[in-house]
Amino acid sequence: MSTDPTHADLLSARETCRILGISQATLYAYVSRGLLESRPGPDHRSRLYPRHDVERLAQRKQAGRGAARGAAQSLDRGLPVLETQISLIRPDGPYYRGRSAITAAHDGATLEDIARLLWDCGEHDPFAVELDPHWPATVSAIASDARLPPLERAMSAIPLLALEVRHSFNSAPRVRHEIAATLLRHNAALLVAQPPFAGPVHRLLANSWKPGDEGFAELVRAALVVCADHELNVSAFAARVVASTGAHLHGTVCSGLAALSGPRHGGATARTHALIADAREAASIREFIATRWQRGDDLPGFGHALYPHGDPRATEILSRLRELYAGTPTMQSLEAIIAATEEISGQRPNIDFMLAAICHVHGLPATPALVMFAAGRLAGWLAHALEQQALGRLIRPRASYTGVPPATPG
Repeated sequence: MSTDPTHADLLSARETCRILGISQATLYAYVSRGLLESRPGPDHRSRLYPRHDVERLAQRKQAGRGAARGAAQSLDRGLPVLETQISLIRPDGPYYRGRSAITAAHDGATLEDIARLLWDCGEHDPFAVELDPHWPATVSAIASDARLPPLERAMSAIPLLALEVRHSFNSAPRVRHEIAATLLRHNAALLVAQPPFAGPVHRLLANSWKPGDEGFAELVRAALVVCADHELNVSAFAARVVASTGAHLHGTVCSGLAALSGPRHGGATARTHALIADAREAASIREFIATRWQRGDDLPGFGHALYPHGDPRATEILSRLRELYAGTPTMQSLEAIIAATEEISGQRPNIDFMLAAICHVHGLPATPALVMFAAGRLAGWLAHALEQQALGRLIRPRASYTGVPPATPG
């Protein structure tokens, strides 16, 4: 491919979508996953796509039509993979068993409230079970070692905690809900290297980072609620696959944590935090964003394939930040980043941006953004694990082989 293509070698988004037979949301998803390259358009807001890449992808799609294509799309934000009663994604945000996550966050729900809803606990409160405030000897050294990264600390300790759990394979819903409740609290404590805490998770996290700041605690609470589940995202699907084998709940959440550790999933919060830091230090925020966009760099924290008109989870957190910190220097710089990015690229902030923004407003590093995501999303992983194991079916997709064909017998 030429490194300096002529205009004839580049296609607009509309032309690209027509050739590929996809929506603009799917086009953005293709770009984010590296299936297509995009270049800045003449007005710096639009994007252009190399004709060679588009035609090659169209040929691949044509060759793969039929059952194989359907299977591939099912694992690529296309066709549904399986049925669930847990969550639904609509333009106005995720719904947890029919209840709006955005409304729940706005109305003061805690992560524990949402967990009870996602796990379909009914009148039973699994969080009423007494929690030992001390770590078992098998994990105490790891659990309290603040030098370890949060995800690695949790992934190291949780399998050992499973050894302490009686009835870990018990299929009774009440028992499994109580195991899940303890695991949710243990995970949160491990993420911040604190002892097990019987109070709300948002209080544990907020007191670890900004003790005594009620406004901050409310932001953390809302963030946990809107992050609790998002249908079959990568980490939820990983946890669900492991759960389908009959593995205990501790094993399933470790698979979710492992998936979350990747830079294209939970790691996006760190990249977003760095983008904000670099933009704030630049002489001109607008020029900084424009330069990145013009040279084809991504803008972590902006855009979402499932919310082409803006991430409602981000809107909820942004409104809270504006209410608390409007007019402060940090908030003014965040507003400038948001305005410049939308003007130049047409993209709006997503939940990754808002988790990183919470950290910047409070002078925190990037790590708490990932911790909030992991602490909240664990409720959803557990919901998917519980639902899958209740179905009693193994998730075992087939592969479409594209390698060297076997030799034909001579």
